[in-house]
Amino acid sequence: MEGFLHDLSWVLPLRSDVATTIFNGFTFLGYTPFFLIFLPIGYWLWDRKVFTRLTVLIALVAVMNSWLKDFWQDARPDPAFQLDSDRVADSYGLPSGHAQVAIAMWFWLAYEIRRPWAWAAAAFIAAGVCFSRLYLGVHDVEDVLAGIALGLVSLAIFAVLVHENVVARWRQLPAWIDFAVILVAIPILWVIWPNGEDPTGIASVLFLLFGWFAGAALDRKAAPEEPVLPAWWLRIVMAVGGIIGLFMLRAGLMSGGTAIGLPEAITGYIAVTVMGLYATWIAPAIFRALKLMKQPQAMP
Repeated sequence: MEGFLHDLSWVLPLRSDVATTIFNGFTFLGYTPFFLIFLPIGYWLWDRKVFTRLTVLIALVAVMNSWLKDFWQDARPDPAFQLDSDRVADSYGLPSGHAQVAIAMWFWLAYEIRRPWAWAAAAFIAAGVCFSRLYLGVHDVEDVLAGIALGLVSLAIFAVLVHENVVARWRQLPAWIDFAVILVAIPILWVIWPNGEDPTGIASVLFLLFGWFAGAALDRKAAPEEPVLPAWWLRIVMAVGGIIGLFMLRAGLMSGGTAIGLPEAITGYIAVTVMGLYATWIAPAIFRALKLMKQPQAMP
């Protein structure tokens, strides 16, 4: 059993150029750039409430995963197995964040959609992401199994909160309560973080959430109803243009912060806060100004 959980020698014969390309694609679905693309597009073009819930779920799971990694401090597999070592740097392995987030995220979307094809797609994508971490040699079986189990637990707890209307009742509270909770939670990370490890990196998730909630509150005020969207080809223009704008904004904020001498962490926190605000307020406001999003006509 010990060998099964930690030995990755069985992965080596499975590797090929084609397989490596495929599993690099799957593993991209667990990295920050993917979330910065997927979540705003879902907010703009699918459902604002669904993707706000999904953003909250991913943020909470990410913080939990980082805390557990630094608590257990379990080393990753031997670097000789790793094909993704540049992106994992010196972080710990247990539990796999890719596996934990993939299970919670994709199965939550399937739960929201409630169609057989959505459950099948969630299973396929989550399995691909989980196996990609083994194939690329950056997690062992124990890491991935722990991530899957914790993802399922996170998913179940979140589903209960939604089913019992806890989330709905929370959303009826004044918006400033969201901001207050996040602002209190940020310094608490440094108090509760285990083993003297530094939560500076993961704190950016909460700053992004702060900006997301602030923008969503302003967006709901400007456009209370779900928007009427244009033809499919204009939606593609919205998605591509909006994401280009997001990454240009991030680059500008990061270079600007460096230019005026702000510490890197502070610059990063400002950047992700503004990016959250952009995703849920600035970009939708631009789309409405360009007549790409319209409010539904009131019935006479």
